[in-house]
Order: sequence, then structure tokens, then C-alpha cells
Amino acid sequence: MRLIGLDPGLRHTGWGVIDVEGNRLRFVAAGAVSTDAKLGLALRLVALHDGLRAVIDRHAPEEAAVEETFVNKNPESTLKLGLARGVVLLVPAQAGLKVAEYGANHIKKSIVGAGHAEKDQVAMMVGRLLPGSGVHGKDAADALAVAICHAHHRGTQDRIAQGRVLAGSAL
Repeated sequence: MRLIGLDPGLRHTGWGVIDVEGNRLRFVAAGAVSTDAKLGLALRLVALHDGLRAVIDRHAPEEAAVEETFVNKNPESTLKLGLARGVVLLVPAQAGLKVAEYGANHIKKSIVGAGHAEKDQVAMMVGRLLPGSGVHGKDAADALAVAICHAHHRGTQDRIAQGRVLAGSAL
């Protein structure tokens, strides 16, 4: 199964692609889609859309996971981040992918074991869990963490679903 993790941002949206075989994870690619702050908001959202669409077309993931937005103290920044997040949710959905969402603390706890871990700790664990992933910037590392989190939770959900099917068929 190929998964893409997405870390929304208007300036930089991180993306990370991994392959999952059972409980084994393999790094495929990572990076960020960046927009030009000199452009108007609408054009930046178009650039984000087109950049993410190209990444999905190039790497052909089967599912996507997106980090949930946290609320900033600045309402204008929160609104802009929300608009970017809308595009980040839209693009994989348009491509026919199932899209999961995870909160930042949930992702950190899944990767590091602590919900309030620092970004450096998350990046270090991503490097350990995905040997060969290298350094692609904080946005890409965060996106890979989202993908890893989804891989772990997706596997658990699959096992639970199989148990329900087996339990249901025994009745």
C-alpha cells in the first residue's frame, strides 16, 4: 500500500510518500509545495492545488492522511491556513483517495511516544523509522510523520475489521 502524508500550510505544504508492507515501512519521496507570497490568495491556492495534484499523479498513492489544523492566536492566519487545508483535503479526494485526518498531538504520540514532542524529536524518529529518507525540511518531515501515523493506525483498523468479519462469520 502506498500512502501520502500531508502537512498543510499556505507558504509550504509538506508531503511524504511511503510504501507499507505489513508492518514494514519504506521511504519513497518527500518534499514541499511552496507558494509565492507575492501572489494573491486565490492564485496561491491554485498553485497549491496544482503542485499537490502533480505529486499525487507522480507517486500514485492509494490513501492520504492530513494533519488537522490547530488554531492560531491570529484569526487571519488561522483562516488562511484553513483555506490551504481545504485545498489539501480536496486534491486527494478529487483523485479518488480515502483521506484520513489526525491531530498534531496524536501524530507526535504515534511517532515519538509523547503528544507534546518537539519538531526535532519527530524529525529524528522519522529518520529512524524511514532509513534513507534524508533531510527534506521540516514540512516534509512532518508530512512523513503523518504518513507513518496513518500506516500504524490503518494497520490496526484493518486487523479490527478482519476480526469483526471473522467473528461475524462464526455466528
